[in-house]
Amino acid sequence: MAVLKKGSKKLLNAWAFYDWANSVYTLTIASSIFPIFYSALFISEVKTVWAFGYDFKSTALITFVTAFTFLVVAFTSPLLSGIADYVGNKKNFLKFFCYLGSAGCIGLYWFDITPDRIHLSLLFYFMGLIGYWGSLVFYNSYLPDIAFPEQQDSISAKGFSMGYIGSVLLLILNLVMVMSQETGADKIIMMKYSFVTVGIWWALFSQYTFYHLPKGASTGHKVTKDVVFNGFKELKLVWAQLKLDLRLKRYLYAFFVFSMAVQTIMLVAVYFGEEEIAWGTDENKTTGLIVSILVIQLVAVLGAILTSRASSRFGNIKTLIFVNFIWMGLCFYAFYMETPMDFYIGASIVGLVMGGIQSLARSTYSKFLPETEDTTSFFSFYDVAEKIGIVIGMVIFAFIDQITGSMRNGILFLIIFFLGGIILLFRVPKERVQIQ
Repeated sequence: MAVLKKGSKKLLNAWAFYDWANSVYTLTIASSIFPIFYSALFISEVKTVWAFGYDFKSTALITFVTAFTFLVVAFTSPLLSGIADYVGNKKNFLKFFCYLGSAGCIGLYWFDITPDRIHLSLLFYFMGLIGYWGSLVFYNSYLPDIAFPEQQDSISAKGFSMGYIGSVLLLILNLVMVMSQETGADKIIMMKYSFVTVGIWWALFSQYTFYHLPKGASTGHKVTKDVVFNGFKELKLVWAQLKLDLRLKRYLYAFFVFSMAVQTIMLVAVYFGEEEIAWGTDENKTTGLIVSILVIQLVAVLGAILTSRASSRFGNIKTLIFVNFIWMGLCFYAFYMETPMDFYIGASIVGLVMGGIQSLARSTYSKFLPETEDTTSFFSFYDVAEKIGIVIGMVIFAFIDQITGSMRNGILFLIIFFLGGIILLFRVPKERVQIQ
């Protein structure tokens, strides 16, 4: 096979196509059908499950497991990316996490909450989640290898668009599969088949990407102790540089605080809707939750456009402050949600501010970076900070849910993080300030 040149259209399209392959995980597994399936397993009023020697509230258990997975990703991604860059087998790492995640999705077909199956079931869930986020570490790191700086924004956006289209197409197919059944038991079986379709889709469509992507930048090096910890050393050097830049340091503090609340809400939204909203019947619940996910996806595109235009007119920091105020109001609103219409309205607002705050937060960080060629290390630091924030947010939310017995209290508590983020954003200097 001829090696494709950097910047070639075929190579760029092959890279972007991995978004088409893996985005089905986030929409079908992480955001929609699996949360509905998981909640449907608890048919009694007492929604608890025995796991790891403790009696967990069902939603708290899955939140704790999700938080643990992000903790693993946060601490292993710098280590693995450092090894992959040095040894030159980045593609092998990408393949490993892709197939691990695909196998985890297929394994969810056998997911059960019985005492003899719960731990294996949670392992499959863990495999899917770590496979997705682990592969993204290496997928994203390919961008400067396959595209020139002037191409990176457009091909990154193309990947996002392809992922959105592919994931929505499969979700619609899965929705038809589920809603074509009449009984709750048959619907659950179709949900299990939908997990299998995600795993097959992910592994199958990744082959085009794997075929064309280069193996890596260098080869022939052996892994030593120094190489293993090289990624952490780079993060330490980045932190030393960040401490000298007051604007970037204060912005990162703000991002860390409000991001943990944003990501937590996005990860628990469907569980909240299933447990706290009065849908009437199980069929109405299933339909309503999936429709809500589609609404969020559609509105998110509009939200990203509006946020981008607002930042061009009012500036990034002012726009982020305004969006955080909307998130605060959304938490208050969610505390009092009761009807399906309440949830639809909330889902629309989430969609409006979800994509916007994520894209604007990352682009603001990019704009504030000092002049450097080592942007990979700075963004690795950014990603690790984001993952650790998710862990803290999810653990706090799960703890409140477990202790109080209501997810509403956890949502209300997240207001503190948004308020803290707003206060910290106000302290970000308008110009770069070097600390001597």
